[in-house]
Amino acid sequence: MPDPRAPLNEVKANLFKGLAHPVRIRVLELLAAAEILPVSEILASTGLEASHLSQHLSVLRRHHLVVATRRGTQVFYELAYPQVSDLLAVARELLLNVLQTTQQHLELSVTSPTKELSTTLEKEPPHDAKD
Repeated sequence: MPDPRAPLNEVKANLFKGLAHPVRIRVLELLAAAEILPVSEILASTGLEASHLSQHLSVLRRHHLVVATRRGTQVFYELAYPQVSDLLAVARELLLNVLQTTQQHLELSVTSPTKELSTTLEKEPPHDAKD
């Protein structure tokens, strides 16, 4: 459990550390789509070696993002909280918005570099301007 006395920004940073790897994001997205999966399916979907996946699942458990349940000889994983799925969706939407904005800026700079440059120069005072 996170330390209840820790400042909220530290707790948030620790949560994002748990998310900070493409494999862990992929595992969480798989679980968000399927709700619960056996390790064997996660392994097949990610194409990782078992030991590598095990390390990532351990990090996700330690950060309270997933829960493991043993059923006979199989171990199943699911999201610890449904909000993890919401967080992934918001991150995906934010990333799409950033990429669209970047693409629009690139298109503007390619289609009218002189206009963009002159607009920028009009907004910025000269570096050697004196009062």
